[in-house]
Amino acid sequence: MAVTTVSGAVTDRGRRITLRTRLQGLVPKLVLAPSFLLVLIFVYGFNLWTVFLSFTNSRAFTSTKLIGFANYEKLWTWTFESDPPSSWYTAIVNIGIFGGLYIVFCLALGLTLAILLDQKIRGEGILRPIYLYPLALSFIVTGTAWKLFLDPGIGLEKAVHDWGWTSFKFDWVVNPRMMIYCVAIAGIWQTSGFVMAMFLAGLRGVDGEILKAAQIDGASTYATYRRIVIPIMRPVFLSAIIVLAHMAIKSYDLVLSVTGKNPGGAAELPSTFMYSYTFTRNQMGVGSTSAVIMLMTIAAIMIPYLYSELREKRQ
Repeated sequence: MAVTTVSGAVTDRGRRITLRTRLQGLVPKLVLAPSFLLVLIFVYGFNLWTVFLSFTNSRAFTSTKLIGFANYEKLWTWTFESDPPSSWYTAIVNIGIFGGLYIVFCLALGLTLAILLDQKIRGEGILRPIYLYPLALSFIVTGTAWKLFLDPGIGLEKAVHDWGWTSFKFDWVVNPRMMIYCVAIAGIWQTSGFVMAMFLAGLRGVDGEILKAAQIDGASTYATYRRIVIPIMRPVFLSAIIVLAHMAIKSYDLVLSVTGKNPGGAAELPSTFMYSYTFTRNQMGVGSTSAVIMLMTIAAIMIPYLYSELREKRQ
């Protein structure tokens, strides 16, 4: 009888421990479930809905009538066969200019600033927040500030004229051919500090023993960074490129604030094209198609990166 009682108590205790373990494993899932459900609906669900709309003839209101790839054919017909060039063609050209300048200059400036701060200079604690401060501003504030600064009537050109250099001219912000470069300048100014922080974290993670060994071998500072430090930071470079490419593709408010609502579509980007055709020109099917192309572009950048990261972890 005593043996039976002890055995039953042990079994009871085992059941309580098993139940507690299951509850401990279930609580995190219950906590995360609402957020997961919201992301599933409002991110992935709406993405799928946008893909569906790109195959319909939706205009001011959504339609479920499928028309196949007609919207995609229309966009690329506008790109290669329209005369004069369409706004979609302008958007493709501008994203190449803006994205290329934005990524290259942000990487170059961010790496340069990070290397300078990595030299343990005095005042580093003050300089880092100064470089990072632009990132705390919204793109609307940044764009408006740069628009005023570059405005020929009240900004840089007028100030230089007041100083006596009357032949100086800098009217990019009102020149349709140069507007996109002003957008790039504002974007580079805002994001370079963020890239600097990424590179500085990567530099501080490099093993000091490797650097000491290079110094003992007589390697110069330039050679050390070029042959040792920068190759080690390849994952940081990839991460920075992914973030910058994503920000360049989805830039919208920066364009409108710098150019003053993008007069004449001179600084058209895929994001402004998508908004214009979806909500202003009442061609929701075409706007959804441009949004899907933007999504595919981001996926084409992200998927190879994620694949390489997962493969390295497995190895």
